[in-house]
Amino acid sequence: MTESSGLSRRGLLGAVAGVTAATALPAAPAWAADDQRPGAVSRPKLDKYDRQVVSGLSSERALRHLQVLSGHIGPRIGGTTSEKRAADYIAGQLDDFGYRTRLEPFPVADKFTAQIFDVRGILPDDLSWQAGAAPGGKLDVTVEGPVRDVGAATAPVWPADVAGSIVIADDTSAARPVFVAEAAARGAVGVILLPADQVFPRRASAFSPSGLTDAPIPVLGVAQVQKRLIREALAVVNSLPLRMSTTSHRGLVSNNVIGERRGRGGANSPIVMVCGHYDSVIGAPGANDDGSGTVLTMELARVFTKISTEATLRFALWGSEEQGLIGSRYHVAQLAQDQRDRHAAVFQNDMVATSWDPAITYWLLSFTGLANTATDAVRAAGQRLGYDPQLVGPVQRGASDHQSFQEVGIAAANFSWRGEISPAYLEPPYHSPEDTIAKNVSLERLQVSMELIGCAAYAVARS
Repeated sequence: MTESSGLSRRGLLGAVAGVTAATALPAAPAWAADDQRPGAVSRPKLDKYDRQVVSGLSSERALRHLQVLSGHIGPRIGGTTSEKRAADYIAGQLDDFGYRTRLEPFPVADKFTAQIFDVRGILPDDLSWQAGAAPGGKLDVTVEGPVRDVGAATAPVWPADVAGSIVIADDTSAARPVFVAEAAARGAVGVILLPADQVFPRRASAFSPSGLTDAPIPVLGVAQVQKRLIREALAVVNSLPLRMSTTSHRGLVSNNVIGERRGRGGANSPIVMVCGHYDSVIGAPGANDDGSGTVLTMELARVFTKISTEATLRFALWGSEEQGLIGSRYHVAQLAQDQRDRHAAVFQNDMVATSWDPAITYWLLSFTGLANTATDAVRAAGQRLGYDPQLVGPVQRGASDHQSFQEVGIAAANFSWRGEISPAYLEPPYHSPEDTIAKNVSLERLQVSMELIGCAAYAVARS
């Protein structure tokens, strides 16, 4: 059973029906075990062990978890209440599957978030309107007023009716203190800072503006898509009243969620780990990054309850990855050397279901750039599933939780669908308010990812 979980799963599960009704869902794949998969170059040649895994997997079941995590909970910021709700939900599911489940807590830095509310209902509601709040601005307050666009913060064009308004401006960090001070002096009730547009396919994320001290009004940093939508609305309406709230989150504790089932080899049997990170960045519902890797891990955990293995299986969901791999690094730091030595392979799954058309390559990403047990097993599974040409790597790249394990010599790798030119080519909704189920998830890619990792993990764990 879960240790110190404080679960609240019933309320979350009860909300899924409402989320489903309001969300355009991706189509579920439908293929038999021996059918050629979409994008594959040949029909699969599965062995009897692969069939045990593939026959049980369901992207529709995984989608139900994703509806809770991304659709209902939404952005899951490390250490905040939203992340804890997600941790409790995941832990409860692993409990129900029969795993020995525990939360592994660790401290993280304070967070500062904001929420934007559209008073007139003009702005699209199919994306997140969470933003970052400036820690040096007014916190834990709610203000409301019409939006006034003053252009660039470096050279604002102030209208006569600033008093009582929310001012928006193109941001530069150097101009922030003077600009915010002048906006407050003119009677603005709040400031929304707009990021510079990034080069396609990147889009700027929401941010918590730094460089301010005791500003008398709340100051927000929005994402590129939020900036565009606000300005588009201002171009066609006479008035765009918004309400915005800021929240400070202090004294935070984040959690890793780990479910374990001991293998036939006993207490000292090798460990095979399947994992992802369940947190997201401010402003992003995190459907693909990394809700997809999270629900892949949860669905494989369910399937492996019916499959016996020689190795001990661990299914882990890391907290606070987006802040610098904090959760996985904390976990690895607690492992004694004899425990590190037990790890046969760590399969980290980060962004495994994007619907972005150019993301046709399944990357095998190794922090060292070298092959290891994890990359070899996925490569072999890809060959059996008919996907070998789509698999590229191992390619040297960190920036996900496999790095924490490889830094101490554990065989690990990250697996992800990304653009074919480079693993740096991530989908436009990456880290944005548009990382939603409807805008950024393919159940076909999720299903293929689950098959690849499931077959690979079983090949390592059964021997």
